[in-house]
Amino acid sequence: MRILVIGESCKDIYQYGDCVRLCPEAPVPVFRSGNLKTENPGMAKNVWRNIKSLVDFDVDIETNKNWLSITKTRCVDNRTNYIIVRIDEGDDGYSRCDVKSIEYHKYDVIVISDYNKGFLTESDIEYVSNQHSTTFLDTKKILGEWCKKIKFIKINEFEYERTKHKLTPELIEKMIITLGPNGARHKGIGFPVPKVEIKDTSGAGDTFVAALASSYATTKDIFKAIEFANENATKVVQRKGVSTI
Repeated sequence: MRILVIGESCKDIYQYGDCVRLCPEAPVPVFRSGNLKTENPGMAKNVWRNIKSLVDFDVDIETNKNWLSITKTRCVDNRTNYIIVRIDEGDDGYSRCDVKSIEYHKYDVIVISDYNKGFLTESDIEYVSNQHSTTFLDTKKILGEWCKKIKFIKINEFEYERTKHKLTPELIEKMIITLGPNGARHKGIGFPVPKVEIKDTSGAGDTFVAALASSYATTKDIFKAIEFANENATKVVQRKGVSTI
């Protein structure tokens, strides 16, 4: 068994500290950095490492080689766990994926984690779906005919509302819609989750699609895969920051 993740990556940085007062020059909080700072691979790299934590077979990734120089720094208040500000650096430095150089026959499942930063175009994703029959897509793009050969499309409620005017019955059949604390929905069937204390939703979508694809790779049962994805996404939202399962 072998899975390939395709998508752009960055480095996620969480700087924790305290909001001690309001700034006198502007209506914003004054953030005092503390000693706790965490760093981890983000975006497609986070999907990749989540899958690796779940399976005992090979998981490869096709991503931008300069991902360490592209950073997303979140300043987080210790008391409330609110993100005060996010600072993105190197966001215009994503390269373009050479989808035609990938040996698709080596893989049982392909996971496309597309953050719409230019690494993958619509035609690139369409090409990948034409090369492999078992593809999972998680994208920030507006959906269309270009993804009609994708096997399953993971999308959240906001993304669904933004793209629903482009959806055909064929695309809707492929969609797995995540509903935050209400779980997920597929083909009109709801998959609820237990109520838990949510500390951070960052990366929960990455965990969901990672668990979804890894479970389907072994069970070939999308309903079991959704339940497994729900279970693992519920675990990570109870932790601070972006974390693996």
